[in-house]
Amino acid sequence: MASYLSDAVKKEVRTHLARLDRPVRLAYFTQKNACGACREQQLLLEELTALSPKLTLEVRELVADAPEAKRYGVDKVPATLVLGDKDYGIRFYGLTGGYEFGSLLEAIVMVSTGKSGLDPQVEALARRIAVSVHLEVMVTLTCPYCPNMVRLAHQLAFVNDRIRADMVDAAEFPALTQRYGVQGVPRTVVNERPAFEGALPAPEAVMEILKLADPPVYEVLDTAMRTAQGQRKATEARPEGEYDLVVVGAGPAAMAAALYAVRKGRRVAVLGAHPGGQITDTAIVENYLGMMEIGGSELAETFRHHLERYPVAERMHARVTEVRRSAAAFEVQAEDGVVYRGRSVVYAAGKQYRRLNIPGESRFIGHGIAFCATCDAPLFQDKPVAVVGGGNSALTAVRDLRRYAREIHLIHVLDKFQADKVLIDEVHAAPNVTVHMQMEVREFLGNDVLSGVRLTSVDGKTRYDLRVDGVFLEVGLVPNTEPVSRLLALNAAGEIPVGRDQSTVVPGLFAAGDATDQRDKQIIIAAGDGAQAALSADRFLAQLQPGGK
Repeated sequence: MASYLSDAVKKEVRTHLARLDRPVRLAYFTQKNACGACREQQLLLEELTALSPKLTLEVRELVADAPEAKRYGVDKVPATLVLGDKDYGIRFYGLTGGYEFGSLLEAIVMVSTGKSGLDPQVEALARRIAVSVHLEVMVTLTCPYCPNMVRLAHQLAFVNDRIRADMVDAAEFPALTQRYGVQGVPRTVVNERPAFEGALPAPEAVMEILKLADPPVYEVLDTAMRTAQGQRKATEARPEGEYDLVVVGAGPAAMAAALYAVRKGRRVAVLGAHPGGQITDTAIVENYLGMMEIGGSELAETFRHHLERYPVAERMHARVTEVRRSAAAFEVQAEDGVVYRGRSVVYAAGKQYRRLNIPGESRFIGHGIAFCATCDAPLFQDKPVAVVGGGNSALTAVRDLRRYAREIHLIHVLDKFQADKVLIDEVHAAPNVTVHMQMEVREFLGNDVLSGVRLTSVDGKTRYDLRVDGVFLEVGLVPNTEPVSRLLALNAAGEIPVGRDQSTVVPGLFAAGDATDQRDKQIIIAAGDGAQAALSADRFLAQLQPGGK
């Protein structure tokens, strides 16, 4: 059989391998007659390991050596693992030819010398990741930029045992390419969620990985970096003293209200439980003026960064439990009992997903029960799932899941859908969708993770269990208005009635966004309402103190 590596290449490779210190094992998983590139990759590895006494090759069969494949987390072939005195989580899936041959050599040298090659600051940043992270870098072997991201991913895995990093040849694994929507390489995927495209500088790439993998750590680091660079003037909200305006919420309406008020020179505090609000659960926003297409989380981050360029006081991840009137001021109490005082309030706490309040629900949220099919559909590749609901959101969730789930059960309590005809037609035409009309979910089943749902017909005559690995609840939203329910009367939907200027029946209390009786719930409308509420609050404050701020 012809040699895979030319004599000139072998000479150059020997120069690289002369740097090796400790022994390196290459564990190679293959499968006979099931992989076009398997034999070619094995030949390459055999020739490579023959060039240094410090390299050894261990060939495994994916099926015959299934326990070992499982131990290493190998689920496809060809798979090449670079192992030293331990498993560093460095993987290559596909042929390591073309530009990726250099990536393989770099990984071998790194494991052997024990030197990551990372900038010390980037390495320190990588070590801050305290959760399990699976990185997949989708590449093509003809891409000269892809090795930069492959090398960085492997460096991160080398310095942090919680990280596993895979090079994946997009051409060799078309199902993954389609699943992740790869249209350009390198494409970096974090915990099975596409993160970013292109070869980013190392500090920026690590921050993007943190944003998806470990949001609390990302927020702390991002805040510190922007402050140090002079891009953030926000301070911590404090209970002592009194603010001109306290904004409750952290979504588009709240951010806009705070921005307009602080630009008027008002002392503003923002208290929000969920930075970004509901838009962080939206994969793509295409109808916000000036933004042709932007991720929901990215748009939310843009709002927050804009606001924090001003001296606003804020406390995020803090749920407000009560807003009450006290003499000439308002008292806003957080869940931990801390009270903040303001001469006026803009209430913009939005809505939250409605729950079924049945056995097993609280236990399985985050362990099989989800609310955002757009976000979480890739996690249910080739698995059975259920969607509960019958409106546009439920049928849109079915649409999002069809690319991934093996089978989808759509469960609706009524005898007809309340959705657009085009969505209804898509559901009925989909071969992997089963509709369960006039059925109610009575219990979520399972031990540590969700394993199914128990259904009962509306008339009580039929009962059966469905085996599913995931359930998406699409049964509507409820306003987060309980904290103001003792201050004013809510409408039948639990929303705050407001005037055209976003005022309420309580002087000094304004409201904006999805928590109000505004009929149309849209990001741009919520932001506009927030701006109006702030301007109205500013006029109210001016009347309290004529001629001044």
